[in-house]
Amino acid sequence: MVDVIKYTAITFAPVQGFIEKSRKLRDLYGASLILSYLSQQIVLEASKTTIVISPSSPNLQKGMPNRILIKGEFSKQQVEQTLLTAWKEILQKVIAAGGFPYYPGASMKGAFRRVCNSEQAQKYCGGKQDSNNTRPGILRFHGAYPKDDTWCEQPLIDVIHPQEKWQVKSNAAHSAFLQISLYQPILIFGISSTIELEESEWETIWSIWDKAIERGIGSRVSAGYGQPINHLETKLVTVNLRGQGLASQLIDKTGEFRPNMFKAALRGHTLRLFSGVTDEDTAEELTKELWGGFAGSNGAVVGQLGIAFNPVDLEIDEFKYQNVKMPIYELNSGTLHLISSSKLTTEYKKELRNLATQILRFSIFLGGFGKSWRRIDHRLFFPEYLKNGNKPMIGCHWEFTKQSNKYYFPVNSITHITNILNNVHMAAENWVKLKGKQPSNQLSSWRESFHPQKVQVWGRIAEDEDDSLAVRWFHDVYQGSNSIKGSSLTGKMSNIGRIWHRMYPHYKLRDKEVIRQRRQYIELLTIFPDKSDDITQRFLTFLPTSSFTQLWGE
Repeated sequence: MVDVIKYTAITFAPVQGFIEKSRKLRDLYGASLILSYLSQQIVLEASKTTIVISPSSPNLQKGMPNRILIKGEFSKQQVEQTLLTAWKEILQKVIAAGGFPYYPGASMKGAFRRVCNSEQAQKYCGGKQDSNNTRPGILRFHGAYPKDDTWCEQPLIDVIHPQEKWQVKSNAAHSAFLQISLYQPILIFGISSTIELEESEWETIWSIWDKAIERGIGSRVSAGYGQPINHLETKLVTVNLRGQGLASQLIDKTGEFRPNMFKAALRGHTLRLFSGVTDEDTAEELTKELWGGFAGSNGAVVGQLGIAFNPVDLEIDEFKYQNVKMPIYELNSGTLHLISSSKLTTEYKKELRNLATQILRFSIFLGGFGKSWRRIDHRLFFPEYLKNGNKPMIGCHWEFTKQSNKYYFPVNSITHITNILNNVHMAAENWVKLKGKQPSNQLSSWRESFHPQKVQVWGRIAEDEDDSLAVRWFHDVYQGSNSIKGSSLTGKMSNIGRIWHRMYPHYKLRDKEVIRQRRQYIELLTIFPDKSDDITQRFLTFLPTSSFTQLWGE
């Protein structure tokens, strides 16, 4: 028997992109030094169990290459864990003074000033007296520190993984990036005055700050970061939800519930809806205006909408099959706020609330949130698929709780779904007109665009959770020897399919009240057909012969 010698080649990126962000010579030096340090840490860790061939001098920190050759086996997971550990060590050494997180006073003053009226802004924050002179305000903003060191107990690094281009536009390559964040810290804010103030005025000052902090602090506030629990001033829509599905996981495989999945879903559906009523450039512009985003050399766009989520009753668990553990979540109760991050007129705010409500209802009508949102939860609707313990968990399931039943679309007849989707489509078109843009019937090149010539929605009434007809088609033949399993329609590993499957709780409108219809669900298939794919075309020819009815699309 011949012994096989294994070699491992390691590289990490983006090196050039990281260094290109440098604006000064010292930035360039620092960026290069950080990358060399990260490379050195991989080499030192690998040398504990393998032989490092290149670089030959692991004790040099400066000038270390980002290409490493090892005699032996060093897994991708080991590399990722080493990189993240090294990054954490760097961050804890350099984040603020003495390694303690700090919210700057200047940022606090800016947030405070934005919610003041003109008189308050002048008095508290200062401003111009005339064209040549300025006057300081009476307040001094000292920023904020965490109350204690419990922030150290949670990882400092979040993995952010944008998937909009992959899921909506094409199956193009995509990658994650890192963000520094603190997990639910209690912050102590400081404000002082240059003159003595009455207690009643301090109450006014702190009430202004309460309004300011409702808009969030730090970065990515529209995705739920840096948000307080209460949103008395900024909330547009508040719904109570429950849901279950596959959880995201950290490098060490620990499960994690990430509220930014709500914004990701809502933003993606906004883009799909707008691309069905106007051209691609306008769709992207309006989506960015609503939800924010990067604007290239012009920096970032602060969106008019954001989310804040409070997981009232959340459990993280594991689903096990064979020797594999998959993290799962069960949210028994949670409160999702859609919030407005800027000052708006009453009329504009009303229109924005109507649009945001339609997008939210649309999102939960045809799908869900988070990982595997395009498929139904097999534990609920196809338990026999999982009973032998040798199959992975698939899908998720989301519902409004009783307090938010009014947000369900009532479906008194299956054909009412056509009107529902027409109304959502019209809401998107009306917003385009409101913004002074031109609606267009032009077909988008994106793989998922909610245009009647790009999508078909099919539905039927299922009597209960055991009555899903389509779930078996994803795993077996649907007629004769015909199958969609593993096709471009249903998708497979690293390739997103073109079909969504949803079991939506069936409600009807009775005397102005939405009432659940026993244990019934509306089973929905949303399909973005590839007209060049024979498997898809055969399936679409079959659907009218089943109990499904086409409800939207051509």
